[in-house]
This record gives sequence, C-alpha cells and structure tokens, in this order.
Amino acid sequence: MPLSKSELCGTNADGSRSTEYCAYCYQDGVFTEPAITRDEMIEKCADILIQRKIMPEEQARRCMCGMIPLLKRWEKT
Repeated sequence: MPLSKSELCGTNADGSRSTEYCAYCYQDGVFTEPAITRDEMIEKCADILIQRKIMPEEQARRCMCGMIPLLKRWEKT
C-alpha cells in the first residue's frame, strides 16, 4: 500500500508512524498477522483489489506477485 497519507502508515511501539508498513499490517510495533505467509498475503491483497473492482483478477494477482516479494517483510522469504 502506498503510504502517501500519514493515517495509512502503521504505528511503531513508541506510537510514531512507520515509514515502512501500512496501518492494516503493522500496529504498535507488531504485525497484525504475524503468521501470514508471503503467498497468503499475495492472495489476500489481490482479493481486496478484485473485490473493490480496482483491477481485474489476472492483473491483481500479477501485480501482487511482483510487489509483495519486494517489501522488506518478505524480502528474505
């Protein structure tokens, strides 16, 4: 998720805004779904894009497969 607005940014343990993680994934210094796998996150995010009619299914899955693995949380998996 683009962190273009501060309210979209997650929060660190000290209450400051995270510059790396969104509010849906990261709150109070911890991941909201710590056990989710990279592939599960790809599916979850693609499904949101599809349900909200932001993009068609094939494009959403391709986009998330290209984007999620590049994020800091997933770069080592």
